[in-house]
Formats: sequence, C-alpha cells, structure tokens
Amino acid sequence: MRTLILAATLLLAPSVLPAQDQKQDSILSVAKYLDFETVADPRISPDGSQIVYTRRWVNAQEDRWDSALWIMNADGSRNRFLVKGANAAWSADGKRIAYLAEGEPKGTQIFVRWIDGNGESTQITRLTQTPADIRWSPDGSTIAFTMLVPATPSSAWKIDLPTPKGAKWTDAPRIVERLHYRQDRRGFQEIGYTHLFTVSAEGGTPKQLTKGEWSVGARFDQLPGGVVYAWTPDGRTIVVEGLQDSTADLNYRDAALFAVNVADGATRRLTAERGTWHSPVVSPDGRRIAYAGAPYGRYSYRAEDVWVMDADGSNARLLTKGFDRDPGDLAWSSDGSTVYFTAAQNGSLNVYAVPASSGTPRAVTSGVQAIALGSVARTGAAAGTRSTPTQPGDVVRIQLAGAKGSAAGSVAQLTHVNDDLLAGVKVGAVKELWMTSTNGARVQGWIVTPPGFDASRKYPMIMEIHGGPHSLYATSFNYMHQNFAANGFVVLYINPRGSTGYGSEFGNAIERAYPGVDYEDLMVAVDTVVKRGFVDERRMYVGGCSGGGVLSSWVIGHTNRFAAAAVRCPVIDWMSFIGQTDVPLFTQNFFDKPFWEDPSKWLAQSSLMYVGKVTTPTMVMTGELDRRTPIAQSEEYYAALKMRGVPAALLRFEGGYHGTGSKPSNFMRTQLYMMSWYNRWTRPAADATPVATASGEK
Repeated sequence: MRTLILAATLLLAPSVLPAQDQKQDSILSVAKYLDFETVADPRISPDGSQIVYTRRWVNAQEDRWDSALWIMNADGSRNRFLVKGANAAWSADGKRIAYLAEGEPKGTQIFVRWIDGNGESTQITRLTQTPADIRWSPDGSTIAFTMLVPATPSSAWKIDLPTPKGAKWTDAPRIVERLHYRQDRRGFQEIGYTHLFTVSAEGGTPKQLTKGEWSVGARFDQLPGGVVYAWTPDGRTIVVEGLQDSTADLNYRDAALFAVNVADGATRRLTAERGTWHSPVVSPDGRRIAYAGAPYGRYSYRAEDVWVMDADGSNARLLTKGFDRDPGDLAWSSDGSTVYFTAAQNGSLNVYAVPASSGTPRAVTSGVQAIALGSVARTGAAAGTRSTPTQPGDVVRIQLAGAKGSAAGSVAQLTHVNDDLLAGVKVGAVKELWMTSTNGARVQGWIVTPPGFDASRKYPMIMEIHGGPHSLYATSFNYMHQNFAANGFVVLYINPRGSTGYGSEFGNAIERAYPGVDYEDLMVAVDTVVKRGFVDERRMYVGGCSGGGVLSSWVIGHTNRFAAAAVRCPVIDWMSFIGQTDVPLFTQNFFDKPFWEDPSKWLAQSSLMYVGKVTTPTMVMTGELDRRTPIAQSEEYYAALKMRGVPAALLRFEGGYHGTGSKPSNFMRTQLYMMSWYNRWTRPAADATPVATASGEK
C-alpha cells in the first residue's frame, strides 16, 4: 500500500512546478525570509538600567536558526552584541547573567558571564541532556534549571532467548509500558521526566532536587524544558508546577503546584484542589504566591484566572473573577501590591494589572498589538516584545507603574531588527472584520490585501486556518500571510469559535463537536469577504496546519467551493490518532464515551469519513518527524483521496517536526509549494469541479 502511495506521488511531482515567487525588492518575497530576524526573552536588569535579549537569524548554510545575546541600556542606547547564546537570566545584584550556549563536550550548557569588568564567560555545566529555564538563587550562589531525566528501560521483563554463540541478531525490542512518550532527534522512544536541578554558580556537580514518575511542568503539551518555577526570597524553597504522568480518570488536568526544599529535595503539594495550576511567582516578601489556572472540569476549554495563595498553600483566592481571559507572563510589582499579566482581548495581547488583595483587572497597555512581558525591574519598568499586524516583533520597554518622566502604560520601542529588511518594502494592508455567525455568535477576523490593492479588481483568496484548536490569531506580524499577499493573494484568517481570547463560552463552543460551529464561522467569513466584490470565486483556496489541518480537511469534505486545498499536519481519524500521537489523551473531552464503547461520535467528527464527498484538489503536507500529528494521518487521507481519483499530492518534509516550517528551508518550501499548488487550479463559475490551468493564471 505504501509503495502505491509513493509511486502516485512520484508520478504527480513532475507536473507540480515551484511557484515563481515575486523577486521585486518592493515586496516581501520568500527569499527575504533568509534575512528575517526575531527577538525573544528580553530581561531587564534588577535596577532597570540594562536589557539583555535573544536575537535570532537564519543560518542559511546550515539550515537552522542561530541565536546570540545582545545587550543595551534601558533607553535603547548602546545596543550591541554580547555573546553567542540564548535565554539569559540576571543575578539579583545585576552583575552577572547566566545563559545557554553550545559548550563542551557537546550540546547546550549553562554559562555565566560577568557584565562589569572584562565581561568574561565561564562554562559551569557539562551535561549530557539539555538544560532549560535557568534561574538564579536570591543570593547569587546557585543556579536552578530543569532537565530531562531519561526513562529507565524496563529490566523486569526477562525472556530465555536461545541465542547461538557468535550469532548476529537484531537488537531486543524497545519495551514501552507507559502511555506518554515523546520523540527526540534519536527517534521514537520513551523520553522520561523533566526534573529540577541546582548547580553552583561557580560550577561543579549538579544536584537533582525532584525525582519520580512526574514532570516539572504542568501543561499536557509542554515539551521538556521551558517550565515555570520560582525561588522564594530566602532561597530555601523553590515553587514548581508539576504534572503526575498518569492516565487515571483519563485526566491530564490535575496539574498542581509544589514546594521543593532546596536542602533535601523534600516536596509537598501546595494546591489542594484538582485543576490546571501553573506559572507560580512568589511575592517580594515571600509571603504569597500568585499563579494561573482553573479548577478541574470535563470541558474542552475554560479560560483560566489569576489566583493568589499564602506561601504554605493556604487561603487560595481568585483575583480575576469575571475577567474570562487566559492570563500569561505573571509578575509582581516591587511593593507586592499588584500582579501584572498579559491577556488576549479581541486578538490583541496587552498588559493588565490586578490588586493582590482584591479588585478588578485594569489594562496597563492598550492598542492593536501583541505584547509579551519578559521581566520587571524594581523601578516598575519592564522589558517585553511587541508586534503589530504590519510590524515584526521588537524589544520594548513598558512602564508598568508611574515613574519620573514616564507615564504608567507607556511603551517605548527599543530595537529595529528588521527595519533594514523592510526598507522600501510594501507590506499588505491588514483590515479587521467582525461577522455574525450562526446562533448570533460574533466572530472576529482579518484580511490582508496585496500591495497596490484595487477593490475594483478580482483577486484570488486564501483562507488560512489556525491550529490549536484552542489558540488564536493575534494582531501580530505574520510572514506567511504577508508573503501570500505579496504574491497577489487576498488572505482571510479568523478566530472561529473554539479560539481563545473571547471567553470560556466562545472557546468551549466546540466541546464534543469538533469540528462543528467553527466550520460555520469559517463559511460566514468567506461569504462576508466575497460580498465585498474583489474576490475571484473561481480561485478561492483553503489551508491550515495542525488544528488548521483538521478544519481544512473538514472544509473540503463539506463544501466544494474551494479550487484547491493545502491540508498540513492534519488529524483526519480520531481513533487511529490516539495510537500515533505523543499526546494520546488530547481527545479525552472531545467525546462522551471511549470509542470502544461508542465509536459513532469519533467517526462522525473525523474528516476521513467525509472523503467520499471531496472533489477539491488537495495537497497534504507533514514533517517526517512529526509526533503531534503523525504522518500516518496524512498517509491515510492521501490514500483515500487517490483511491477516489481526487487530484492529490503528499509532501513528506525531511527533518520536519510538528509544523512543516521547523527548518528555515522547509518554511520556504511550504510557501512555494502552496502557491504553486494553488496557482495550478481554478474553478469554472458554472462547474463545481475544479480543473487544472495551463499557466496557473486566471
């Protein structure tokens, strides 16, 4: 069967030519992606005088993203390269930073660099696994970090295998006895658990603090590293978020906060109620812990809140009652009176503040933008990043509280990392849409129009669908969308029901019916844009990855109005998905009963069951190494399409993990293959069956 699939792909490939991406200097071409840069993890020094941040760029020769730390004064002056590496953390006295970089004998290691004097760096670890989430102890003597502890292979299962002396037999099978597993670069295996470690800031042997069959890190889809934890001011305790690796009650949501004794690793639970508790931050006086989460319940989505409790876990209380938006980037004010956080509202992410005693959250920043909060200094100034629909991300300084010469809420842009790339480039205009969908739901979306857009003309349109499904399109710069627009496409993207940032009811509207009303929202959006008169209805296309792959495959099984589709990293069969994915319990709240008790709903919500209605030419794209939406799902769908005689192609991306753009070259290939596929197909106005065009032009 696989031979047939590969053969069909090879037969189709020669007729699918790469798109002729526009090369003019005045538009955002695929080629310009090689010069695109990003910024991340801005950290302001404790006294508010300096900011260190990670700057990333494409290493075109090695096909990867490289990174370096840059440093500048808090007003943006003296912006300069500091050292190769990423993910810096300031010591409490502001004299040193710890950071991650390539070290000896190989792989990522922890380094310490003095900011004053000669600025020398010292490698302080020689680890065999990758460290992450480094944080200094309050006295600067110790650095904590998280690291994978590989699962110990099962040794209890012994068999008496009669092996002839000197025989060269295959290796023994890998024995898997847990449901949860991950995939790293060495291939399919049980990876293990993420635990907390400490090491002297002067180097030495790391000490493992947490142990056992649970992971530091409370969200089900969190890969090893990047977890959130916090030191108490006295340096004796570290508060961590943790998740027991268990399938009890098919429950991923019983994530808790724990206090870990630094001296002996003794661990005690702080949160008593089952829930999704995570992101702990300790108040400056050490008496309270702010955190995010929601009580456990059988729902597909519920907006979380900001909570605060006493340091011993008692007196837990809700701070953001009625706010109904997911909080992120929690931080305390220096006087302990306020908790800051970011949240999405109508696609924009801004900073909010809530009194730590009680009160109503208020917006600190405002505007059509996407702000991420990095860290906060004692002065009330914060470092963060900001992007807008037409401006890529840059480092900003945010004044959270009023200070001399600075109003609370002021945002100052400090870097301009892509100004040279965009000089003279005309980006597409981004226009907001609001639509009334079925059951009166108000749905937000946007269109990107090509540079030089003329509303009296007809343009091809791409509807691109976000993943998740519980995520959102933010009001930030999107290279994919802008590149489509630069090549003459109108781009439509929306936040259908199921998206976050619009409240629990809106986000949970797809519970036990995914896909469902989200499809209805997508169709209403298409109708809304078509009525404006500038869309060529014969050349409308649909695509999306992950949750967007789910929905794009669902769309073409329920309507033939699109001329072609690019279904990327999809889930098309919920039952087989469970046995293939690295998040097998992801579907736990999608259906009322397990499929072995009642498969009807599982089948009804699977795109594969509607392939008999598909007539849309479909390109399926997935990374060979994808374990979130494994390529077997794409193979199933592609085979079914070919069996039915639907024009189809399967693109298997070498070295690709979840999302085909994990390598720079694969992002560029994805763009070019999609535009090539779309340009190949048009749909006669009087005929429901799309047909190929010779030139790809209308």
